[in-house]
Amino acid sequence: MPSPPGSVALVHEWFTPRSVGGAELVVRELDRLLGQPQLHALVDGESSRSGSWLQGRSIRTSFIQGLPFGVSHVQQYLPLLPLAIEQLDLGDFSLVLSSSHLVAKGVLTSPEQCHISYVHTPVRYAWDQMHAYLRHSALARRGLGGLIRWQLHRLRQWDQLSGQRPDRLLANSRFTAARIRNTWGRSATVVHPPVAVERFRWDEARDATYLCLCRLVPYKRVDLVVEAFNRTGLPLVVIGDGPERTRLEALAGPTVRLLGRLPEQEVNGWLQRCRAYVYAGLEDFGIAPVEAMAAGSPVIALGQGGLLDSVRCLRSGCATPTGLLFPQQSVASLVAALEAFEAEQLWRRLPAESLRQWAERFGPKRFQQRMAAVIEQSWDQHQRRLAHRSRPVPLR
Repeated sequence: MPSPPGSVALVHEWFTPRSVGGAELVVRELDRLLGQPQLHALVDGESSRSGSWLQGRSIRTSFIQGLPFGVSHVQQYLPLLPLAIEQLDLGDFSLVLSSSHLVAKGVLTSPEQCHISYVHTPVRYAWDQMHAYLRHSALARRGLGGLIRWQLHRLRQWDQLSGQRPDRLLANSRFTAARIRNTWGRSATVVHPPVAVERFRWDEARDATYLCLCRLVPYKRVDLVVEAFNRTGLPLVVIGDGPERTRLEALAGPTVRLLGRLPEQEVNGWLQRCRAYVYAGLEDFGIAPVEAMAAGSPVIALGQGGLLDSVRCLRSGCATPTGLLFPQQSVASLVAALEAFEAEQLWRRLPAESLRQWAERFGPKRFQQRMAAVIEQSWDQHQRRLAHRSRPVPLR
């Protein structure tokens, strides 16, 4: 991609060992595409960590970096994060890219700068998932629900305001684009995030075990998956860790195993040999289902949200299905899908090689090509706007 004149800044919420997910994959690929631009974040716990891909990099941070536990528990300073992101000085950069799931899109830029924001989600727990968030909030259960509601109200106001700042918005799925339109009243271009499909083999021997791989947090709804396998008696392995783990272990029946967090090589092995990957959460995009397909595993998942971009349902009549989508976020709906999958041996109609070929559409190379085109187009449009503004106003 031809580099725009001047320097480039890449802004992300935070770089910590505790947060390694789809947003960080996007930032890593953008960093490669842009030739290691100047990085900015609220906090940085990676540049000094041995073995990190950011080891030795210059990362400019906010005042949160110096607060107690600011690096390790940045989210505890949620009320201060909008203020903190606005203190980052980006005045020396012609092009600003932000990777935002919370506040990064809210950096302050001038009309002479071009700001493109890749949005992973509007702040879900301040908008459409607020009530679910409050039901699971420990602080709300301790009588602080009113204070939290007020803070989320203020966050919604700032989120809507800051959503107007970027010159162009990108979304990781059609679902996220719809949420952006609903919350900020703006359109967004869909660019699916990169998935490291090359990590996986698709031609390994399969067994009868089903797999659920994700962080064990309430909105992932692993409890529905565990209960569905308790009812069907089918074998399930759950990989991941989080605040829900103790509750899920108590809920799990004799055919359900929770293995916690595993090394990448072991995770890959489970994805490459499971009968199907199962997921019941409402995702903005969902990296793990694409990883499963890259490993040749069919996906059984909730037919809502971002997964509608990546999983092609066997019941839809499409030429190259990649899984089975169930319609409702309930145990009964998932049980019906599992029973049909077993009774009809539907995995035989979902060959591993076809799943891998479909997953390759979401690989890093495709992401970089799409992003390069979007950045070039946005920069050209920005230059034309600047030229138009610099024309002299004719005198009457």
